Amino acid sequence: MSSDDLYATMEQVGDRFDLGEYEIDAYLTVLEHGDLTASQIADRTDIPQPRVYDTVRSLSDRGLVELRESRPMKVIAVDPDEAFSGIQSSLMDMVSELEARYTAPARETEAVSLVKSRSTILRYFEEVITEAEFELALSLTPDLLKRFADELSAAVDSGVSVELLVTPASEAPDPAEFDYLDVATTARARRGITTPVVAVADGEYSIYATQDALRDDEDRYGVIFNRSALGFLVSGFFGTVLWTTAERTLAADGENRPFPRRYASIRRCVKELQELGGDFYVTIEGRDIETGDSWVVEGEVVGFSFEAGERVAGMKIQTDDGVVTVGGQVAALEDIEAHEIRVGRGSPPAR
Repeated sequence: MSSDDLYATMEQVGDRFDLGEYEIDAYLTVLEHGDLTASQIADRTDIPQPRVYDTVRSLSDRGLVELRESRPMKVIAVDPDEAFSGIQSSLMDMVSELEARYTAPARETEAVSLVKSRSTILRYFEEVITEAEFELALSLTPDLLKRFADELSAAVDSGVSVELLVTPASEAPDPAEFDYLDVATTARARRGITTPVVAVADGEYSIYATQDALRDDEDRYGVIFNRSALGFLVSGFFGTVLWTTAERTLAADGENRPFPRRYASIRRCVKELQELGGDFYVTIEGRDIETGDSWVVEGEVVGFSFEAGERVAGMKIQTDDGVVTVGGQVAALEDIEAHEIRVGRGSPPAR
């Protein structure tokens, strides 16, 4: 398809999306480069500089680009296959041509991002779920649970431990009719449409959004912590505020997972090990809370602390140098702040 033909087809699609000349010009330009600033868009098009911001926000409202709220603001191309997924099959040739021009932006450079497009929020949820290696913490609406059921099932099959919170509880699928253990290790239900939707992979990569963000709400937003140390804020919020105030348990299967196991959440680790009982050996990567030095703790678990409605958790480890106490992120009472915990039977697991 030539550039002229592509432009003509985009004009036809413009009637569907109510796109003007400036929107089409800006969209094709961003698509070819992956991401641009407003000034760069003005330099590469005939769009007057004062009109660029209104133009790209119009594209963002239509789910064609996402805006990264930085200085300067970045305009990020959204994969056309997703942006035009609702268009009839007769337009697939156009989408294929756009896909050929698409340059994927580098997303790993921003530790924290704010996004406002519903389609972008949903894409990040899928990405967090599929990239989890050993642990997932999720707060999902029933609609999101249905949307990501296949991805969650694949995660469970690959050995990922999944804590799933469904909200609002009144709309959660009946456990007699829905197999929660196919999509989660443990599932609970929580009251309230005010409960945010959350996904945390391995304690680091996370997204937080309001339920309103998934509706037609002008104030919608989502916050992404892209493998950032700040990801523990979302993980801690989920573990201490959301998970512990769930209304009821929908399903639980903590006994059938094989050892060795890996955890990002010490709360989840301690709870499961206490329920299982027996002797456990750990290899824990973390840091000294006094000096900040990196530590690797290896030894036998000789004690647990699990208090205040699952909000406080820790463990004591017998090492060759004596007993070491270990807490979770931002620990203050223990010796070591744990970042990743490996648990085995018989001996400490290898890293």
